[in-house]
Amino acid sequence: MNDPARRSLLERLSALILREPGDREQLTQLLRSAYSRNLLDADAMSIIEGALTVSEMQVRDIMIPRAQMDVIDINEPVENFIPQVVSTAHSRFPVIDQNRDDVIGILLAKDLLRYYAGKEGFNVREMLRPAVFVPEAKRLNVLLREFRASRNHMAIVLDEYGGVAGLVTIEDVLEQIVGDIEDEYDFDEASDNILPEPGGRYRVKALTQIADFNAAFGARLSDETADTVGGLVIAHLGRLPKRGESVAIEGLRFQVLRADSRRVYTLLVDKAKT
Repeated sequence: MNDPARRSLLERLSALILREPGDREQLTQLLRSAYSRNLLDADAMSIIEGALTVSEMQVRDIMIPRAQMDVIDINEPVENFIPQVVSTAHSRFPVIDQNRDDVIGILLAKDLLRYYAGKEGFNVREMLRPAVFVPEAKRLNVLLREFRASRNHMAIVLDEYGGVAGLVTIEDVLEQIVGDIEDEYDFDEASDNILPEPGGRYRVKALTQIADFNAAFGARLSDETADTVGGLVIAHLGRLPKRGESVAIEGLRFQVLRADSRRVYTLLVDKAKT
């Protein structure tokens, strides 16, 4: 006779799910029950919940708004937009002709190495990759499938009138499932929570304790409503902020650099303008 204690994780999960949940809510309850019984760890539970959420979300829910897009004007000399490429540290840039509704292609930052190599007749237009356009209402699970099939990493989002509403990347979609994806330009987990940036600004991890933040900045932020800087920003806004949003607290401006539908990850802090 098989010992139930020795059954595999797959067998135990199968037995649990064979209850045939009638809807999404019941399925979620079953999964949470599995988590409470230690059949799933916290990371696995978070990923499954994220995958379920993605199937219900649309591109408009996570896109970078048009006004916050870092774009390159094809009419600008290369030497004029190189500093922007370096400072933003993106790997891809939408390229426009005169205005943001006229996206003519995508420039990969790595292609600019040819310019630095001193190749004669360097022409940005010849470096452009085709831009992919998607509607605001496209579901994220469909977009992810299309990203994987086409091997594209960025899409330009169009509104109902055909104008550019923003942009979305494959990383933005994946972060809804697995949480924040850090790259070589993000914080090293072993580094300090507060890092200086050019112009007297600081990049601050949202999980930085308010007491530590106050000590570093000589500030007097209250920790009555939250323990962390990210929690304080959420408390002031009354909701989870989107990337690019900012709020002034006690003479300091907190701009959200990285966030998803579940939490805030990184903030840019400087003195609030009066």
